[in-house]
Order: sequence, then structure tokens, then C-alpha cells
Amino acid sequence: MATTVSDRPGYGQLLRTPGAWTFLLPGFAARQPFAMLTISIVLLVQHTTGSYGSAGAVAAVSGVSMALFAPQSGKLADRFGQRAVLLPGVLLHAVSVSALTVLALADAPLWALFAAAVPTGASIPQVGPMVRARWAAMLGATPDRPASPLMSTAAAFESVTDEFTFVLGPVIATALCTGVHPAAGLVTEAALTLVGGLLFAAQRATQPAPRPAATAAEPHASALSVPGVRVLIVAFLGIGAVFGGMQVSLTAFSEEIGHPGVNGVLYGIFAAGNMLAGIACGAIAWKSGPRRRLIVGYVALTLTASGLWAVHSVPLLAGLGLLVGLCIAPALISGYTLVDSLVPATARTEAFTWLTGAVALGQAAAVTAAGQLADAHGASTGFLVPLAGTALALVTLLALRSRLAPPSAGRTVARGIGHREPVTVD
Repeated sequence: MATTVSDRPGYGQLLRTPGAWTFLLPGFAARQPFAMLTISIVLLVQHTTGSYGSAGAVAAVSGVSMALFAPQSGKLADRFGQRAVLLPGVLLHAVSVSALTVLALADAPLWALFAAAVPTGASIPQVGPMVRARWAAMLGATPDRPASPLMSTAAAFESVTDEFTFVLGPVIATALCTGVHPAAGLVTEAALTLVGGLLFAAQRATQPAPRPAATAAEPHASALSVPGVRVLIVAFLGIGAVFGGMQVSLTAFSEEIGHPGVNGVLYGIFAAGNMLAGIACGAIAWKSGPRRRLIVGYVALTLTASGLWAVHSVPLLAGLGLLVGLCIAPALISGYTLVDSLVPATARTEAFTWLTGAVALGQAAAVTAAGQLADAHGASTGFLVPLAGTALALVTLLALRSRLAPPSAGRTVARGIGHREPVTVD
């Protein structure tokens, strides 16, 4: 149900959208395991091999696999419907995670762990993008109505939900792996993915209508053909570098000081900052456009990440980690909000999965690099990875920011992608 421009966007109003709760609750359950996967792989493989570098490499293979396959999953969901993609996906993921767990506990060679990590990452259900696509279908612009002012609130709400999972997920996974069994994190991740994914897939009434295959007269273009989406992918790669670098470096730091249990607390504080910023972003009636907010947020993120490597005490690292987290949400929310003005409904789920995949790819690269640096030079050097990732992405974002402007009325954004109404971004 669309709202009028005079309505003040707010979470209460958003959550009163008819049908919202039918997919929000199972959607939350289904994506909770996503935040547990990387750290669970790292903790299990580090336990069985004794190397953060090896653990990071296996986690990175899973992340790269997800980044490569997620957009294809998005395309299939746009064409055939979310349920048709989710049902086989969650089953394959449960089997793949089980195989990876068994191989790690059996001290299988590294190449075997890499082989199992490929389907593990490829089959991660893209529930977050699917939930965003449902919001966009309910609130986004159509030929019959303008976009609801609640679209930005929905993007903020989803960021908060994502970050709440990143508050809970690493803490739960760390507690299970250190307090129950090194494999308990992965076992729980697989079980939650299976149950949550099946429950979410059962909510058929709110899923966007499948889009038929394009005809020769009206060819379908990938969301990747939109220049603004490619710029956002680079920005989200940098955000992924923060997530991956923080996960491994905080784990190594906690081991280095002899208190491994503090890892989950430190990462939870970092993610809590992101969640709090997301709540604030959704509650504010912004006068500046999402493009400007993205750039300002990214500058702040790069500046705060630049000091992580120099901090060597738990209280200072917790405080700076909180600041870094506070700077992530504005960038994430602004990026996701821009998708609605850049990409039409025919490729929206695919666009969201490209961004989610970019975060996973940046996280995978950061996990590998931070793991190698932590093994060779100590935990503090791993924190250089978030700085490098955000700095490179910021340079790209500033240089190509003009590509984030939506097309004017009647202009086609890419061959095969439909017309858009003018949207203010600054």
C-alpha cells in the first residue's frame, strides 16, 4: 500500500504495511545464519589446521562462490519466483555445509575443504535481497503510482535487520564453537538455513510476480549493465572488506591477548554501532538525497577505519569499532535506496544480489588478506585491510559519482530495461 507524500515516513507506518509481517519474521530467521557462516568456517578450520591463513582462505572460497552465484540466483528469482529458487537452494546448502564440516573434522587436505566450500557459498539463500525485493514491489514506483516515501525507511529497516543478525550471528557462532564444539557453529548455521528458508519460501502471497523471459523484440539486460550499479558494487566491495577484515582481525586479536571469548563481544559492539545508525537513518526525514548521503557516509567510514591498526587495547578497540559500525549503515542504506531509482522491477532482485554478492566478495578477499597478515605480522596488521578496501572504493566512488544519477523521464537506462520516472538523489 503506497503512502502519500505528506505522510512522515516512520518504522511504525512501515510495519503497518499490509502483509509485511508475513515475510519479515520468517525472513529474519532465514538470514540469521548468513552472519554465522564466515566466522564458523574460520573457527572450525583454524581449530583443525592451526592456521588463520588456511581458515581465511577456505572462508574466502565460500565468499567468492557466493559472490559469483548470487546474481544468477537473483536472475532466476526475478524470472521464476523466489520460492522456485529457495527450495532447492536451502537443501543444497544444508548438504554442502554438512560435507564441509565432516571434511574439516576428518583433517582432509586443504584442497578438499576448498572443493566443499564452493557449493557451500554458491547455495547461500539470498533472503536479504528477496525481502528487499518484496518491499520494493509493495512500495516502489509503478506506471500507476509514484514510489512511496517509505522506500527509504524500508531500506533503513532492512539494514537494521541485517545488522541485528550480525550482532547475534558472530556472538552465537563464537559461543557455540568455543563453548560447545568447534563444529557447532556450522551445524547450527545449516539447520537454521534449512528451517528458516523453508518457512520464508512458504510465504507466496507477498513474493514479487515472476517476470517472463524477454522476447527478441524486448531483450532483457542485466542489472549489471546499469553504470550506477557497477559503481555501487565497488562501494559495497569496500564495505565487505570492513566486515571481513574485522571478523578475522578481531578473532586474531582476541587469541593474541589470551581471551578468545572477547571476540564475539567486540564484533557485536561493531555490529551494534551499525544497527543503531541504521535505526537513526530510518527515523530521520532526510532532505539530502541518497547519493550525497552515500558519499558523506563513505568518507566517514574510511576515516574511522584508518585508525584500527594502531589500537592495541580492548576498550579502545571496542570504541573505535563502534564508530566504524556507526558509519557503515548510512552507506549501505543509501546504496540500497539508490537501486530503486536506477533499476526497474524487472531486474531489482538481481541488482540487490549483485550488491550483496559484492559485500561477500569484499569480505572474502579481506578474510584471506587479513588472515595472511595476522599469521605473518600479528593481529594489528590485519586491520589495515578495512582501511585499504574503503580507501580504494572511496576514490572510485568520488570519481564516478555522476553515474549514480538516475535517468531522466522517458530515458532508457540500459538496453532491455524499461523507462523510469525522474527521482531526486541530491
